Amino acid sequence: MESLFDSAAEEAHRGQEPLAVRMRPRSLEEVIGQRHLLGPGTPLRRLVESDAPMSLFLWGPPGIGKTTLAYVVAGATKRRFVEISAVSAGVKDVRAAIDQARRELGMTGRQTVLFVDEVHRFNKAQQDALLPAVENRWVTFIGATTENPFFSVISPLLSRSLLLTLEPLAEDDIRAVLERAVADPRGLGGRVTLHPDALDQLVRLAGGDARRSLTYLEAAAMLADTVTVEVVEKAVDKAAVRYDRQGDQHYDVASAFIKSMRGSDADAALHYLARMVEAGEDPRFIARRIVIFASEDVGMADPTCLQVAVAAAQAVEFIGLPEGRINLAQAVIHCALAPKSNAVVKAIGAACDDVRGGMVGRIPDHLRDAHYPGAGKLGHGRGYKYPHDFEHGLVRQDYAPRELRERRYYEPTTHGAEARFAERWAKIRSFLRGG
Repeated sequence: MESLFDSAAEEAHRGQEPLAVRMRPRSLEEVIGQRHLLGPGTPLRRLVESDAPMSLFLWGPPGIGKTTLAYVVAGATKRRFVEISAVSAGVKDVRAAIDQARRELGMTGRQTVLFVDEVHRFNKAQQDALLPAVENRWVTFIGATTENPFFSVISPLLSRSLLLTLEPLAEDDIRAVLERAVADPRGLGGRVTLHPDALDQLVRLAGGDARRSLTYLEAAAMLADTVTVEVVEKAVDKAAVRYDRQGDQHYDVASAFIKSMRGSDADAALHYLARMVEAGEDPRFIARRIVIFASEDVGMADPTCLQVAVAAAQAVEFIGLPEGRINLAQAVIHCALAPKSNAVVKAIGAACDDVRGGMVGRIPDHLRDAHYPGAGKLGHGRGYKYPHDFEHGLVRQDYAPRELRERRYYEPTTHGAEARFAERWAKIRSFLRGG
């Protein structure tokens, strides 16, 4: 009777667990996404199919399955699963977990999976405490991190472990997670009808985070048996972002975003940035638009704008969302408040128009490559004047083809820093062309 009671109590407790916990995969076959890590012969497959302990770091953004994979490894290999959060645990907790794992291994031969969530939050002393267990293989160590472990994890620990990079979940992956949760007896068991538009909305709101999508679905299912977009909006306690990444709204919001920066309205630009971020827009798309804007609409009026935009794009690749939105916001504010000039895009546009129109001309002989044998006999390089040999690094000679000597492409404005370039370019152009 006691075992029946325990079983019933366990079942009741399982029903009270969050949907994201109940729907946690029980085998590698149930894991959605991360196909590059789950195929035959991959490290995770070898770990599951082998009794040998192994140390892993799982690196990727939140909600894409790091904890799930650790659970699956422990369950599939019948190992004890011990989870430590680096947010609250200290050296004492780490050593206690390792000691218990050693005792278990010595007494029963059963191995332990020691999972450390957010391991990048451990300081050096805490990470050092893991080394003996990893080095002697007293545990199968799995560390989860959202930050680049090459910067946040000590070298001795990293060198003794295998680093696996998890990819963000695609929209189809999130959709599959939600559909499974609606139908699976462990989840909602078909008791709820999920409207297709509401499913799409949940996918967008999740932003690639499976745990978030299940949390929103569970909240919506508590409000109604038929989950619509309106129910989802109420459940997540926020207005749903009406944004179709493949339709008009995608282009409308992106257009308004660029035009607000061009109009120097930082507040409006930040609003549209937030709409894209909250809708689950690919942050790399946003970053690319800012980089283009930095040259197309600011250009030489503030040359540092391109540096900031590129740095933001690299930061987004480095840390991802949600923190990457801060880097994007900084770049947006810089671009919006910078003096504006479209002289760069007009210059390259005019030059390309001439080339497409057949105005190419013959490259002057003194500018042609003279390094290969026989080039001198053709007159290539003959008469070239090396500018560094002259005062101010300038010397008068023809650079453009004869047919293009009078063409003017770069016409700088007097906005911001471009005023200095305008003055210098006017003097240089006059000198070079004998004006």
